Amino acid sequence: MKRFLIVGLVAMNLLCLDLVTKKLAATYLKGSAAVSVIDGFFNLAYVENRGCAWGMFQGHVWPLAVFGLVALGFIIWKRKSIFGLDGGLRTEDKGEATSTSLNKNRMLRFSAFAEPLLYAGILGNLFDRVVYGHVIDFVDLHWAEAYHFPCFNVADVCITFAAAFLLIASFFTRGSSGDKRRRDIPVA
Repeated sequence: MKRFLIVGLVAMNLLCLDLVTKKLAATYLKGSAAVSVIDGFFNLAYVENRGCAWGMFQGHVWPLAVFGLVALGFIIWKRKSIFGLDGGLRTEDKGEATSTSLNKNRMLRFSAFAEPLLYAGILGNLFDRVVYGHVIDFVDLHWAEAYHFPCFNVADVCITFAAAFLLIASFFTRGSSGDKRRRDIPVA
């Protein structure tokens, strides 16, 4: 319960950061030209995204909002197994227990960072979809004028980093009771 409260507090702070930056973007950037922060690389530009990542599914705001809500509910329901909190790692001998314990600790560290990031990101974009009917994006990265990465926001950054941390954490779960392929590899 203590961990969930800490995760909740971190997620709420990140959510507030997302909402404040979007409000600032709407207040100061809406209706104006992009503001160059680093010439030829980084602009601040107001964009109303009525789709999802990279502008896919444009105009499907409500189905995306429902999907976000269902995804958030599923993640909270399955949080123990998604974030490695179920204690499901079992070992058969002491040498493997040490290796598995180290991997479990590494996995938990990455998962601990991922959990509040994921909640904040989903809630930030869900809030925009429900309240405004679109997601406010404002970070515009580009290489000269040749390539523009799709605009994004703090919530998108949170989701991206959460996915990266969960991917890294997945590398530390190998050798657990669910992965029989690596049971015969000796631990150094």
